[in-house]
Amino acid sequence: MSNEITRRHLLGVSAATIAGAPGILSAQNVSGKVNVGWIGAGTRGMHVMKMMYQAVPESVVVSGVCDTFEGNLAKGKDQIQTMGKNTPKTYVDYKEMLADKSIDAVFIATPEHLHHEMTIAALRAGKNIYVEKPLAHTIEEGQEIVREAKKAGKVVQVGTQNRSNSLYKKAKEMVAQGMIGEVHYVRAFWYRNSLEDNPAWRYAIPPDATEKNTDWKKFLGSAKNRPFDKQRYYQWRLYWDYSGGISTDLLVHQTDITNFVCGKAEPLSCMASGGIYRWAGASDDREVPDTLSAIYEYPDKFHINYSCYFGNEQYGYGEQFMGNEGTIEVLNRQTLRFYTEKFRGKAPDKVKARQEFTEDKPGNDLPAVQAHTANFINAVLGKEKVIAPVEVGQQAAVSGHLATLSLRNNKKVLWDSKTQKYRFV
Repeated sequence: MSNEITRRHLLGVSAATIAGAPGILSAQNVSGKVNVGWIGAGTRGMHVMKMMYQAVPESVVVSGVCDTFEGNLAKGKDQIQTMGKNTPKTYVDYKEMLADKSIDAVFIATPEHLHHEMTIAALRAGKNIYVEKPLAHTIEEGQEIVREAKKAGKVVQVGTQNRSNSLYKKAKEMVAQGMIGEVHYVRAFWYRNSLEDNPAWRYAIPPDATEKNTDWKKFLGSAKNRPFDKQRYYQWRLYWDYSGGISTDLLVHQTDITNFVCGKAEPLSCMASGGIYRWAGASDDREVPDTLSAIYEYPDKFHINYSCYFGNEQYGYGEQFMGNEGTIEVLNRQTLRFYTEKFRGKAPDKVKARQEFTEDKPGNDLPAVQAHTANFINAVLGKEKVIAPVEVGQQAAVSGHLATLSLRNNKKVLWDSKTQKYRFV
């Protein structure tokens, strides 16, 4: 045995080395499957779990589920029994789950203000981590996670699943091949709408929810202490204590995929504006905007023009990568369109020769989430590298946080990638 280990070390030919991933299962794990603990069994958590089971059912077992609302905990347990064919342990305190040494990896699908404390605790407990975006609630929290992840040497995947979407992968290849020439400008947008009786992010509150079956203190974490508030618990995206709103829930996806497609990282500056323009009745206590515009400047003469409005859904959401010789647009994560520039009838022959096309893949976000979770599980098994590692998750989050900072301070904000500091001008 020792000779074999020495030989492999010298030759560097182990499966994990070949794949470039540090995934190692716990010593207690003899099944060869990744033993998963699940933190957050709300709507998003259950969706991601379902996609994981559909993608790699032969490679995982979810042995524990944690949530601070008894109703979610029951739903999580039921889904694991149905799809995983096993009965998991249930937890209200995620720290009790992390104490289980047999757990190899955890999925964190909680409100964003809890990502930092949970991810740091999971890394220190020796777990591999899949954490939903944004990586953290502030730039500084994200920086600490990056440092801790490097120290721990564990696999960390951030849930920016657009990187696993086949259409964005195709767009990235096309840009690299020069299909649209030099790219200096991207327009990204996300538009939604709903009736007055269904405002954005006013999720339905379970009729049986009470302070007794909801652990309010654990939900608050390090946020400001307040009396129990159902709206803040179930509609947390609407309040600054727990959410960055549009900036970190939607915009982050689009700055991240722009980084991916165009080979970018962090901006030089951001200037954002917006506000609460819809559903603003006397009883409305929202804090985050439903309308946001942000302008980003990047190194190497690169610009992102971002807009989001919750009062009109005509154009859906997407990104338009606008090159000097053509445009690639990806709409609603399921349609890719390629156009060539016409140069007022004087297009160069090489541009004329390119064939415009449209590729439709209805529902393409579902296989993207499946691929993203499978990529993480395979990375833990040492077979792949994660496509959205913690460093790029932080890069994406920085863009979102800069927009929030600019909006809330009504100032342009500058970012120094070398010092990892921001300042207002």
